[in-house]
Amino acid sequence: MSALRQGYALGLTAYGLWGLFPLFFKLLAALPATEILFQRILWSALFSALLLLVWRHRGWWAELRAHPKRLLWLAVSGALVACNWLVYIWAVNNAHVVEASLGYYINPLVNILLALVLLGERLRPLQWIAVGLAVLGVAQQLWTLGQLPWVSLALALSFAFYGLVRRQTPVAALPGMVVESWMLVPIALVALPLLTPGVSLQAETWQSSLGLLIVLAGPVTLIPLLCFNAAARKLPYSTLGFLQYLAPTLVLIQAVWLYDEPFPRERLFAFLCIWTGLAVFSFDLWRASRKLRASTKAREREADKA
Repeated sequence: MSALRQGYALGLTAYGLWGLFPLFFKLLAALPATEILFQRILWSALFSALLLLVWRHRGWWAELRAHPKRLLWLAVSGALVACNWLVYIWAVNNAHVVEASLGYYINPLVNILLALVLLGERLRPLQWIAVGLAVLGVAQQLWTLGQLPWVSLALALSFAFYGLVRRQTPVAALPGMVVESWMLVPIALVALPLLTPGVSLQAETWQSSLGLLIVLAGPVTLIPLLCFNAAARKLPYSTLGFLQYLAPTLVLIQAVWLYDEPFPRERLFAFLCIWTGLAVFSFDLWRASRKLRASTKAREREADKA
């Protein structure tokens, strides 16, 4: 029970912090999205490396050298998470926070589709219904807007593929993030002065509160990720899957009530489709986990009798 309570606390902390990310990135709105991205990469790399020195993972580098293909896959996952960060930052600072929240509502259902298509997993009937509702919501957005909700789809797809690649790459969370971020550091160092206005490279920026906020992008990135990975080891998968909806819900609340973004009826229909799909999906996971626990207890009782 103690481990379970710790898992709930860590999971709520991770998703709660992710849900409050718009508040932080709005403070960096003076910088373009690309410049925030490159600075985030640099400070995440620095703080993750410092944390790895304190929180040692023995043998992780020797294991990577023994399996060089893992380095390639970490480069791929690093590129995917960088794309995810860029789209999210741009969405927050360009009044597309509602679309960002929709992307993370769609994300778990995209995970199901990837598992079906790429991992050969089979869907239960209720999961098919959940996926169908999500597709209906996206199709409705396409019909009413006359264009793809590209922010939502880019966020959902990039994070889903990121999770898939990391799942298939047997590297611990912290060493994996260190390698991902440091592979992006050369790109960030070259691109920062060439492809951005360079506001963050000016001396006066580092003499203001903006400089401190740029530095904080490192720990702000790391803390929820580490909480999430710790929670994943203490909570059932179905419980963790339910908690993940906290983040996009907080993002949506901020978008509508704090940043006054429009939320017309047409968009509400799409969200209702996604929410219903998520409810069906969560119910199916809960029912499946309940059946598994019941069958496990039955086998244990039979073993005790024997």
